[in-house]
Amino acid sequence: MSEKHIPVLLDDVVDVLAPRDGAVYVDATFGAGGYSRALLEAADCTVWGIDRDPDAADAGNEMAAGYGNRLTVLNGRFGDMRELLMGVGVTQVDGIALDLGVSSMQIDDPARGFSFRFDGPLDMRMEKDGMSAADAVNKLAEKELADIIYRYGEERASRKIARAIVELREQSPITRTGQLAEVVRRVVRRSKDGIDPATRTFQALRIYVNEELAELDRGLAAAAALLREGGRLAAVSFHSLEDRRLKTFFQERSGAGPQPSRHMPVKGDEAATIFEVPERRGRTPSDAEINRNPRARSARLRWGVRTAAPLLEAA
Repeated sequence: MSEKHIPVLLDDVVDVLAPRDGAVYVDATFGAGGYSRALLEAADCTVWGIDRDPDAADAGNEMAAGYGNRLTVLNGRFGDMRELLMGVGVTQVDGIALDLGVSSMQIDDPARGFSFRFDGPLDMRMEKDGMSAADAVNKLAEKELADIIYRYGEERASRKIARAIVELREQSPITRTGQLAEVVRRVVRRSKDGIDPATRTFQALRIYVNEELAELDRGLAAAAALLREGGRLAAVSFHSLEDRRLKTFFQERSGAGPQPSRHMPVKGDEAATIFEVPERRGRTPSDAEINRNPRARSARLRWGVRTAAPLLEAA
């Protein structure tokens, strides 16, 4: 595991997953393997790691050599975890960990183009395939670009930013992280909390390029299908868009969400309480953890326990 990578809320994730001997767990966003390592050291269990980043999967397989046959890392999206695991004969598991967003290794590698802290190619693709952030800023229409920055970055100045991007790209393509960051900084003032004006725009493009919110929805549905009765799902989010989805998911599937009208039929897995949620507010990092790892400051852990209720496929 990278010395620079510090797993967020590690002790809490292990605590709520409650690893035990003989159980099977999924580290669905493997990254540097921090959660996997902690689970494997807490009990004589088996862990299946999943990561869409081929670099992380390769590094994970090197790490697996130290755990015999207790750790295997698969390259793929966590939204496909049910199919990936069924492909290796695993149909039910006892716990699933999700650490959402971008990993420290991806952020800290200038060549991946996730961060404006270093000048690098404007890429942001977790899988190193498909549309890049540079493709998006240079090819999308101004209105679509503004909508993406507003929707996924919650950036109020999205229209100004989109207009500035279009004006610059008409002169020459925007291909570097430094170029994009400077464009944003010219039209957005630095906030009182000191957060760089480019932060929300970079977040928005990363989420768009990697389809992160749609992937989260698919991953949560897959987790509900894979967990056996008593199995636990622990998910760590880093911004409001992710946390809102997690909160809604657990509310609706634990019977705590808005109740439908008695005149409207209930469809799909809304008809069954498939999760118990022991801590409605979730968990956040302690001041000590934030001091050790500033990247933890916005994190929140939400978790639930799978009930015996059958998962009813949506109509």
